[in-house]
This record gives sequence, structure tokens and C-alpha cells, in this order.
Amino acid sequence: MIHEKKTETCNCETCDAYIVHQDMVHAAKLHLLTEETTMILADTFKILGDPTRIRILGLLTKNEMCVCDIAATLQMGQSAISHQLRVLRGARLVKFRKEGKEAWYSLDDSHVVSLMSQGLEHIKHG
Repeated sequence: MIHEKKTETCNCETCDAYIVHQDMVHAAKLHLLTEETTMILADTFKILGDPTRIRILGLLTKNEMCVCDIAATLQMGQSAISHQLRVLRGARLVKFRKEGKEAWYSLDDSHVVSLMSQGLEHIKHG
């Protein structure tokens, strides 16, 4: 352990004594995310930070929908919805299938459903 007295003037929620617990640091480093994983996860959360994209994902948690229906439900233009769906598809949050001239979108997999469900549970919890 390293003991070092630290003087601060703020009444912050920090340690009053600077003590590094090497065993905890070592154990934590074993679970540290790689730089690549960190960047991919941060990018995913950035994509999820857009209200329109969240609304689209919310719609798709219930049903597969075509672009026209999503646009009508959100009262937005089809090109604006298509743009947001391209971003979501690029992040592997949604997938689509073509049926004739229609493009039908759904959540990419059960992880996206869980992500949305857990996010909703979290905000309703507090």
C-alpha cells in the first residue's frame, strides 16, 4: 500500500487518505476493456443518444415495421427515417429484409431487446 496524505479544500466524495489497494488494482486490470471494445461500446452509446433513434428502437421492440409505417407513426419524412435506420443498421442494432419494394426493419437480436428493456427499467426504477 502507498500512503500519502492529500490536502484538499473541497468537500467532495473522495478518499480522505490516498491509499492504493494494489490487489484491487491488479484484479481490476484483469477485467479492463480493450481500447477497441471501449471505442465500439462508446460509439454504440453515442448512437443510442439520439431521441429519434430511441423512438425507432422502441417501436421495433414490439413489431417488425416497414419504413413507411415508422415514418407515419413518428410523423417524420421517410428519408429522415431511412437515414436513422442506416445509422442503426451500421451499428448492428437493426436489420432489414426486402419484401418486394418494401423494406421491413426489426431489432437485430435479443441483445438489443435486452438493452432497451434494461434501459427502460433503469429509468422507471428511480
